Amino acid sequence: MAPGITCFPTFPKLVCTVVKASAANDDDLDRSLVQEYLNGKRSAGDELVNRYQRSVFNVALRMLGNVQDAEDVTQTTFGNAFAALESYDPKFRFFSWIYRMTFNESLNTIKRRRNVVSLDGSFDVPVANGASASADEAEDRVGRALLDLKPDDRAVVILRHFVSFSYEEISDVLGVPVKTVKSRLFTARERMRQSLLVTSA
Repeated sequence: MAPGITCFPTFPKLVCTVVKASAANDDDLDRSLVQEYLNGKRSAGDELVNRYQRSVFNVALRMLGNVQDAEDVTQTTFGNAFAALESYDPKFRFFSWIYRMTFNESLNTIKRRRNVVSLDGSFDVPVANGASASADEAEDRVGRALLDLKPDDRAVVILRHFVSFSYEEISDVLGVPVKTVKSRLFTARERMRQSLLVTSA
């Protein structure tokens, strides 16, 4: 890539739906795409966006609870990532790097606001008065309980239950020991259970 010229990849329009993201962690392919982009191959940047845009958006949406904010964070995260791509160390996983940037930008958005869904089978949502709640109702209650958590606790729940990361991967993304990840996750789950029990009463 010519000195002084920065060509960012294109960003397809996001469809504003929440899906369970999968960890696209083919590390060798990521490293290859990064190097190709730095060598001037614009399509390699587009491929990186295609691999991670949906997951980044979902993480931001879960952190912020607002589609427009999540779209803004997604755009900003990728913009920052490609602007700083020459500083990326290939010894580390690209997905950890991009997710860490996503969380940091989400936290910045939360700070600017000053306003401070269904999970997998390991976390059951209490049903109001023993009645059968619809999937949308359960999703809405879980989303509200998630947003009631402190951002640090919210982050571990999102990565564990919505992105399906291992404890080690969460530790890598958040830059905290695995022991801390497990402790935060236990605390967050308990707080969510209590919150969901209150809303189901």
